[in-house]
Amino acid sequence: MKDSLWEPERALWAEGYETLCGLDEAGRGPLAGPVAAGAVILPREIVIEGLNDSKKCTEKRREALYEEITQKAVAWAVGMASVEEIDRLNILNASMLAMRRAADGLTVTPDMLMVDGNIVRGFSLPARAYIGGDGKSASIAAASILAKVTRDRLMVELDAEYPGYGLARHKGYGTKAHREALKALGPSEIHRNIYLRKIEMPAPQPDRGEDIAAGYLADMGYEVLRRNYRTRHGVVDIIAARDGVLIMAEVKRRKNDRFAEAREAVDVRKQTRLRAAAAQFLAEERPDEPPVRFDVIEIYEGMTDNALRIHHSKNAF
Repeated sequence: MKDSLWEPERALWAEGYETLCGLDEAGRGPLAGPVAAGAVILPREIVIEGLNDSKKCTEKRREALYEEITQKAVAWAVGMASVEEIDRLNILNASMLAMRRAADGLTVTPDMLMVDGNIVRGFSLPARAYIGGDGKSASIAAASILAKVTRDRLMVELDAEYPGYGLARHKGYGTKAHREALKALGPSEIHRNIYLRKIEMPAPQPDRGEDIAAGYLADMGYEVLRRNYRTRHGVVDIIAARDGVLIMAEVKRRKNDRFAEAREAVDVRKQTRLRAAAAQFLAEERPDEPPVRFDVIEIYEGMTDNALRIHHSKNAF
């Protein structure tokens, strides 16, 4: 740990401030997930080997520093601002909100908040901004470690809940793999709408399974209203109507003709997302709130006999 990391704190101590709190955020740039902020009050001039800006530390080193900081700090806390708050407030204001929540969570009240960046806004305690503070101040560097590790751990958990995007690897940042996953899957409810507007989402490519399912529904007297209806909760493959009932259809292609039970074809997590997507469709386009049914259409195209088999599970879940 560089001795110079205490210079900003020494200047404040010389002014008469005794209890200093470093504040920093993590997660301003990602396309998905919340923004996190750390607040740390360290013992005066404590030595924590390797302490530095979290961006300059390896993941293994950050994890070790997290444990040491949380054990040795006079007080510490982490605050979050949700994806919804980021979309509503913008990322700067959401980051400030997360830092205020972190500061408010401290069990010891500091005399001065040392905030990484060039803006201080809305704090109830005295606060000063430090540009590049996470590389200049021990307190801010410690806060950056707590914010980064906490958010990274959360993104690993969210990867299990929202599979396919690679969140555990890139932590929600706009890597090539993440952008490709977005193009294939569409955004989830933990993706930031204000960021996704800047990404050109290509039009959905034709899908033979959905073509077959849409044709089948039309032959059965259904009116196909929408295909690939995209929401932040996920994609509804086909929305159709018949006899005053809206049908939200999930289409599955099979490699053999042993069709699954509907509950196996669409797991509980997918069911929850389809229900949320249906609610969004009703709110946006059908204020008359017709009854809704969720169907699963499974399709098998025989490789040798050219047979086409369709299994239609009505009211599947």
